[in-house]
Amino acid sequence: MLPNQNPSENHLPPDSPEAREYSRLQRWSTVADVVLGFAVLLWLLLSGWTTGMRDLAIKMSRGEYSLALFLYIVALTLLTKLAGIPLEFYGFRLEHRYQLSNQSLSAWMKDEFKGLLLGLVLGGLLGEMVYWLIRTQGDHWWVYAWLSFSLLVVFFAQIAPIVVLPIFYKFIPLENEELRARLVRLSERAGTRVRGVYEWKLSEKSKKANAALTGLGSTRRIILADTLLQNYSDDEIEAVLAHELGHHVHKHILGSIVVQGVISLVGFWAVALALDAAPRFWPSLGGPHDFANMPLLLLVASALSLLLVPAVNAYSRRNERQADLYCWKSIPAVQPFVSAMQKLAAQNLSETTPSKWVEMLFHSHPAISKRIAAAEAWRRTSSP
Repeated sequence: MLPNQNPSENHLPPDSPEAREYSRLQRWSTVADVVLGFAVLLWLLLSGWTTGMRDLAIKMSRGEYSLALFLYIVALTLLTKLAGIPLEFYGFRLEHRYQLSNQSLSAWMKDEFKGLLLGLVLGGLLGEMVYWLIRTQGDHWWVYAWLSFSLLVVFFAQIAPIVVLPIFYKFIPLENEELRARLVRLSERAGTRVRGVYEWKLSEKSKKANAALTGLGSTRRIILADTLLQNYSDDEIEAVLAHELGHHVHKHILGSIVVQGVISLVGFWAVALALDAAPRFWPSLGGPHDFANMPLLLLVASALSLLLVPAVNAYSRRNERQADLYCWKSIPAVQPFVSAMQKLAAQNLSETTPSKWVEMLFHSHPAISKRIAAAEAWRRTSSP
């Protein structure tokens, strides 16, 4: 036991009614979003709207395939966005209801618009790539599509800190030189070289706290939310970052890329089978090159992702436990990790003791109560 430490000091109090209700409403919102997404895609196929959208796109583009495909993607993106606006607005109101958001309605709408434009760019790029491969690579198009998709995932993981994240958030170099040097030394001990330590202006949107090690190679950097810097000690911040560095040490980023690569390979194979079979069920659809089948493509990919949620979450929780263990071994004392977890639970209004089923289906991290208990158990067994 640490000096002057109360034996019960590290135990979390029971979840507050607000935390339980907030978590429950978030879960139902997630379920509703999934159901709505499936419903919209099924409706497009069953109603024939997808073929009508295709015909209109071809007419507007005067038969130019790539332009018609892009116009269809724009229409599909706008339609799904319109269907999802009520739920997205509910999420915005939910954060304000529980006093977790600092974002105004106009700022939220601006972010939604930026997200829509980004989705159009990325969706257009992926759609054009996939259907070009379908038209040019024959029966094995899905293998080339998978390879191209995997390369794009790595590429966007690398550019995200310098291209994507700044679209939505402001970042400035960390002004606390002592803390910056301390975190850089911690990173070097973990065998990674960061290209900078940045203050993440999260408070402009949220009252929650967070930190991350982002990017790959030359874009790797540490980002610390200003809400973290304002409310946590340097020891606690070091503990939070040590956990993030644990992912690097255990090569979790590479492992996750491999796992997602396997899943996406199976996904492209399943999509290829579905697109080949589609005309038998929807005669108005042509062969795989007919982009009116895009809702079916998205349905198959989404269904596979949904089925694999428990397994992917279990894999993620295993990685998080490994990163926690690295953290405890890398910092002078476990107590800052414990106090940081307690603060994060309170500040983010997290449910610290979810049921087994909730944790399995919705949580990519172990329950905070379990993480604290594991830290205390490790401290007891590792103490002289």
